[in-house]
Amino acid sequence: MTQTVTEGQHTNTAVRLWNRNFINACIANFLIACSFYLLMPTIPIFLSEQLHVSQSHIGLALSSYVVALLIMRPFSGYLVDVYPRKKLFMTGVTLFVCMFTGYYFAATVMFFVVLRFVHGLFWGLSTVSANTVAIDIIPSERRAEGIGFFGVTMNIAMATAPYIAVIIYDSFGFSKLVSSALMMGAFAILAVSFIKTPWRKKPDKKPPLSFDRFILIKGIPIFINQLFLSFGWGTLVAFAVLYGKKTGIHNAGIFFLFLASGIVLSRVNSGKYVDRGYLHRVVVIAISLITTGYFCFASFHNIYAFCASAFILGVGFGTLFPALQTIYNNMALSTRRGTANSTYLTGFDLGIGIGMLAGAYISDVFGFSAMYYVTSGLSFIAVFIYWFNSRKVYERNKIKQS
Repeated sequence: MTQTVTEGQHTNTAVRLWNRNFINACIANFLIACSFYLLMPTIPIFLSEQLHVSQSHIGLALSSYVVALLIMRPFSGYLVDVYPRKKLFMTGVTLFVCMFTGYYFAATVMFFVVLRFVHGLFWGLSTVSANTVAIDIIPSERRAEGIGFFGVTMNIAMATAPYIAVIIYDSFGFSKLVSSALMMGAFAILAVSFIKTPWRKKPDKKPPLSFDRFILIKGIPIFINQLFLSFGWGTLVAFAVLYGKKTGIHNAGIFFLFLASGIVLSRVNSGKYVDRGYLHRVVVIAISLITTGYFCFASFHNIYAFCASAFILGVGFGTLFPALQTIYNNMALSTRRGTANSTYLTGFDLGIGIGMLAGAYISDVFGFSAMYYVTSGLSFIAVFIYWFNSRKVYERNKIKQS
């Protein structure tokens, strides 16, 4: 059964989006992401400056959590489709926060690899359940818009937390940074406790374990297309700060502030255009901006170009995120939302992991500029893959949402 919303057709925006549950979900999502991304840019600095670890080994330490996510995300999608979503959300967040205590004792690369792996398992459960709970709360008529606002809370955290993290790390050290992450996580648990989810009928029997319970089969072509874009995101979160420091920028964490600005400005508006039927135009514009941003990032090495590139990339990714997540959810029944969201998030996890590992090798051998030229080229290819393949796959498989 196909959707009745066509290109340019308006949908009802009078349905209330900002209720108490959605606000609490957004607050929880922001705090969870803040706690996680406080450590993301500072672990490479800590490993490099304090433990004198090479870039290739830093990539290994960082990517271990991605391996855990690739294992956990598909199972998380199955779990949230079968078991109570609020309970899983609370369980995942609580275990995720508790794992921060391990960083007080991390003094070797192997310890970091193991700790990041275990931490990644609970991060995977938390994020899949958070996204699925949010989509349950959001009215279907305003799904892309709601996804946009919900997702921007994570993107703001993803962009501002690294900037704050660099300041805390430089001023007070790694232990104080871990304490800050723990505090953020504790507030996140409190926010989750206030969320009330809609009633959902329990399945008569648990569905059998099968491949299509872990990944949205008909979304695999979209998934492959997504990898070309998430590769670059992996190089950003892992190496943007180091790249900035090597080009003489004092607090390279400012990159994430401009990235956040672009994400916020675009993400809160792009969802509205997706809901009105301009999905494909939004995606093509987003990928084109990402391609341009990476090219500028690789080509020009001064503070102005550094910040401008970050802003362009922010606008591109902020426009892409809600559109891409809407594509997956519009191809799945409501009983498979967990699977749809885990597929979407796994697409980023796998691409980010590949980006971290391959980016570490490319930057080590050819330099950071070469690495970002590669990401720009992959994004350029992604535009054509989307228009000539992914767009057609979506149109064949989208279903009427409720």
